[in-house]
Amino acid sequence: MVDLLLDTHVLLWANEAPERLSAEALTAMENPANRLLVSSVSVAEIEIKRRLGKLAMEHSCQTLVSRLDGVWLDLTGAHAMGLRSLPLLHADPFDRLLIAQAVSHGCPLVTADQKILAYPIETVTASGPR
Repeated sequence: MVDLLLDTHVLLWANEAPERLSAEALTAMENPANRLLVSSVSVAEIEIKRRLGKLAMEHSCQTLVSRLDGVWLDLTGAHAMGLRSLPLLHADPFDRLLIAQAVSHGCPLVTADQKILAYPIETVTASGPR
């Protein structure tokens, strides 16, 4: 089994606009041998943006994760300490935490964010031609 950590936008796209996902991402995410991880960091990002009026969503994060048969990945102190060794290629704190979690777990991060794709980590590119 391969764990795949979903970037926040990938979680949203998979539920609301799967046509935005690349064939590579869809194949990886639909493979029953893979486990989809959704970080508590993504939940925080979604709820903050929802509260600020920057994101309109009718479903709860729990519903989004359940629809994908995803598994929660809680943020730990070890993940947060991993931020110390990350190069400063991206200023977004949510994305940096997701990168640190992916590094800590040794799993690919499914993302379309070009700044994240610049990191020396394993990724699955989530957008592009299908």
